[in-house]
Amino acid sequence: MNKAMALLKKLAATEAGWGALALRVPVGIIFAAHGAQKLFGWFGGHGLAGTGGWMESIGLVPGVLMALLAGSAEFFGGIALVIGLLTRPAAAVLAVTMLVAIFAVHFENGLFMSNNGYEFGLALLAASVSLLFSGAGKASVDAALSRSH
Repeated sequence: MNKAMALLKKLAATEAGWGALALRVPVGIIFAAHGAQKLFGWFGGHGLAGTGGWMESIGLVPGVLMALLAGSAEFFGGIALVIGLLTRPAAAVLAVTMLVAIFAVHFENGLFMSNNGYEFGLALLAASVSLLFSGAGKASVDAALSRSH
């Protein structure tokens, strides 16, 4: 159990300040909302079946599994960012999710969102990578875990 606790403390360690909090909360909300669209059909989304069918149509197969993976990464990863729980692992998974989204869906359309380009995905990728490096910062579960004995 000591090794598990040591690993948890290492993953949770953060020296970041309030800037990480200011980044992770809105980015986490955005990710969680997009994940909820994919998983549950909330906020105008298409749910697993609809998102899975679309993913299959662009070559991400099996589509429902890909929708489940992407939606879960975004929804649960987003919630993890908001509360600052295991921020670095969540940010790593979200960064990979954004790389897939950028190159599988948006890259061929160029940079701009007006053409379904990758600028939004790139911004979320940058935020995820930043949190991967910095950790959760202040007012986070990670900060409390890294201080605990």
